Amino acid sequence: MEKTLRKYFPLFVLPTLAAFIIGFIIPFGQGIYLSFCKFTTVNNAKWVGVSNYFTAFQDATFAHAFWFTIAFAVVATLLINLLAFMVALVLTRGIKGTNVFRTIFFMPNLIGGIVLGYIWQILINCVLSLVGKPLLALNTPAGYWGLIILMAWQQVGYMMIIYIAGLQNVSPDLLEAAQIDGANSWQSLLKVKLPMVMPSITICLFLSVTNSFKLFDQNLSLTAGEPNHASEMLALNIYNTFYSRSGPQWKGIGQAKAVIFFVVVVAIALVQLKATRSREVQQ
Repeated sequence: MEKTLRKYFPLFVLPTLAAFIIGFIIPFGQGIYLSFCKFTTVNNAKWVGVSNYFTAFQDATFAHAFWFTIAFAVVATLLINLLAFMVALVLTRGIKGTNVFRTIFFMPNLIGGIVLGYIWQILINCVLSLVGKPLLALNTPAGYWGLIILMAWQQVGYMMIIYIAGLQNVSPDLLEAAQIDGANSWQSLLKVKLPMVMPSITICLFLSVTNSFKLFDQNLSLTAGEPNHASEMLALNIYNTFYSRSGPQWKGIGQAKAVIFFVVVVAIALVQLKATRSREVQQ
């Protein structure tokens, strides 16, 4: 039976492999090539070398979007994981109605980003108008914190589920042994639970970091980069470069920005994975 399965293994892999090559590998390679070209469509691309990359690095809006995204990603990642872990701790204590609370916390993750952005735009603009502050379109700090609140509200429930799974996997024998050795609740958390939950922390940090950098639809619907690109994140900046600026040269520059964006996100994600995996313990 095993030999038969191995014999037909390539046949079962072929559809998925073909879809991956057609849907990802070929477009990705074509995108890298187009980042070195000036074009309006993929059929009339003209090679211009690395000039698109030089222009992208000299674009002040791209540099601002980069640092704005970094500041957003750091705060959002820390806040999301801290809140998610705290909620997971509470909901693994066997309190009444735990399943209901888990469902309620998870539900915002099911709402689309565009819808969330417009909902929170209305809520935040109402609050700002009540306190006499400029609305989101004229208020960069409000846009920044609005994006963080939106992201946290959407993502905390999803990360909570992963942390709950990790906490439930901690052996009761280890916690009992820690208690016998005189460890209090805080010491058990730091010395037993956290090291054992490191695989969940690795996954949640990876998802939080990559989702923060890739944020687009919420940024578009909540602030649209206003005022004057001040709350524009990297994904939205690339979109605006590619679609909102006229002329074939901007298509290539937008594509170059997308390649730079890809390299930055991959590099940061790999560093984060290496840093957190090195702290994982064998169970």
